[in-house]
Amino acid sequence: MSQIIPLFDAAPLLEQGNAVVNQYITHTSMRGVDDAGLVYEHACDWLLEQKHHENNYKAYRSELTTFLHWCFDEACLSPAMLTRRDIGRYVSYCQAPPAELIGYFNVAQFKLDKACGERLPNPAWKPFTGKRQLGKKLPYQLSDNALKTKIAILSSFYAYLIGEEYCDRNPAQIWMNHSRYNRERKFALQEDDELPAFSELQWSYVMSAANKLAHTDPKTGERSLFLISLLYACYLRISEVAARVGYSPVMSQFRRNAQTNVWSFYVPQSKGGKKRSVAVSKAMLEALMRYRRSLGLSDLPAADEDTPLFVRHKAAGRGRDTGVLNANLGIRQLRDEVQLVINMASQQARADGLDGDALAMSAMTAHNIRHTGITHDININLRPLSHVQADAGHESIDTTSKYLHTSQTERHQSAFSKAMDNLAGIAGE
Repeated sequence: MSQIIPLFDAAPLLEQGNAVVNQYITHTSMRGVDDAGLVYEHACDWLLEQKHHENNYKAYRSELTTFLHWCFDEACLSPAMLTRRDIGRYVSYCQAPPAELIGYFNVAQFKLDKACGERLPNPAWKPFTGKRQLGKKLPYQLSDNALKTKIAILSSFYAYLIGEEYCDRNPAQIWMNHSRYNRERKFALQEDDELPAFSELQWSYVMSAANKLAHTDPKTGERSLFLISLLYACYLRISEVAARVGYSPVMSQFRRNAQTNVWSFYVPQSKGGKKRSVAVSKAMLEALMRYRRSLGLSDLPAADEDTPLFVRHKAAGRGRDTGVLNANLGIRQLRDEVQLVINMASQQARADGLDGDALAMSAMTAHNIRHTGITHDININLRPLSHVQADAGHESIDTTSKYLHTSQTERHQSAFSKAMDNLAGIAGE
């Protein structure tokens, strides 16, 4: 068992990154958990959603540190690969943790090292807290309430990962549903059968907003337009085009087959460690050429071109890329860029009197663009399910089939005018 270190600094400092933590994540990736860097990025994003709730943030980061330590160092598995049985193993681990991981007083998770001037993980911090009585250490016990809180936090984290389409199931909730705590309804996860996607009209507003931004502010707007187009046309998750530890996407991931002359976009590692090539449409290829021209590049990338896919336009002011200009953007920066376009589209729809569409669009995120691309290709462009399945990276055609749906409004409209007898009057009276 390796020494456990805190992974998440205080909320105001988390986005700055930490060299020691980055080294640990990189080492974990090299030891076989290939997606450790991406998991860590997702964990940071999820934690930052709680940055205005100090108590939640502290509880969540401690539980995530313990859980990721167990996944990476004890089980040597990605959280995306865990089953209900694995969660049971984790519960057993938490109920009887190694003695060296039990602390009996509170210490800060990170502290300033005056010698180097950097904040470092505090080796005195322990993930489990024991009790003392009359100066003696009591046997460690995990109460039922503490255990339920752990599982509730993990279930919430998995719900976030599912929303990001990083995994397909919530093993923490499944474990809870099969445990003696199942009667505790407040921990039940609300399932959503819908896969939210922009309607044709709403998506037109998004593309219009992106094109307008590219026209009014070409330096950043062309990048935003290309990003929006790529997520939609190739069904990409934003994590698949964002920089992270061990992965920096480049232009040569657009590849041309020498025999067929067909272009595709190569994803070296996605959910569950899979790789795939996504067919590139003529419209997407034109979008790529337009974006590259805005960067002063040739129309199409060379096979060995290492130009970053999304170039930062000004040097980073903080974090591990401080001062770096020619570098890819990370998940948070790309997500913010997409959200800006969506918000612009929503505002324009509201200005045009489409309040309902504007409200629906305001709740959408970058993640919904992948759903939209898949939904439109199946239901509007009528692409074969098997083709969409391969491009989307779905293991099962059943997953792809979930996109064979329309909104309730569309279903009601199509049902309203259907006839009872399409050949009425043909048969003799």
